[in-house]
Amino acid sequence: MAAPSPASRLITQAARDVLRPLGLRRRGRSRTWIDDHGWWLGVVEFQPSSWSQGSYLNTAVMWLWQDSDHLEFHVGGREAGHEPFEDEAQFTPLATGLARRGAERITEYRARFVDLPSTARHLTAVPARRGNLWDNYHAGIAAGLTGDADTARDRLTRAVQRLSGTDVPWMVRAHRNALDLRDLAEDTDAVHAWAAERTASCRGKLKLGPPPARIPEGLLLS
Repeated sequence: MAAPSPASRLITQAARDVLRPLGLRRRGRSRTWIDDHGWWLGVVEFQPSSWSQGSYLNTAVMWLWQDSDHLEFHVGGREAGHEPFEDEAQFTPLATGLARRGAERITEYRARFVDLPSTARHLTAVPARRGNLWDNYHAGIAAGLTGDADTARDRLTRAVQRLSGTDVPWMVRAHRNALDLRDLAEDTDAVHAWAAERTASCRGKLKLGPPPARIPEGLLLS
């Protein structure tokens, strides 16, 4: 196995110093650290450049009811442009600064998405971003999980419209899910069961292990 680049080594050290004390853990040997809340993940990614050493910084939240086999960014995104690596003395404080900025975002996500009601309030209050396929979808799911059937139907209807008219397999699956959930919107227990099954499946696909945090009762498999 090739030795990590000097930039990667310094980023790993900065993340260990700053993110590990907050409870985040490194994903394998990558430059990605995750904050596992059982039903959602906070993600801090020190994205490498394809043309030089150094790093971008991306932070995000992933809803595990998405049932994906890879990390996805559902809230958040690029936090910092490319910080170049020139030498260790120059890059060390930059790596620390990126890690601290990631820690600030993770702290904000933790405060914003404390439980299902706070998550639903946030997601349904924010208009869907232009061209985004998932904002209405996840807002509708969150509303359905908290018993707000009217909002769930409205946001999932918008998601259906956005995801329709394609034969791309993952969009077809999402379109079908949105239709099914819209029909289930009045049955909160059924929405809970749907989300619980998919959350457990996603945790398995991502090899997250047992959840370190208490999952809300509605997202626990019976």
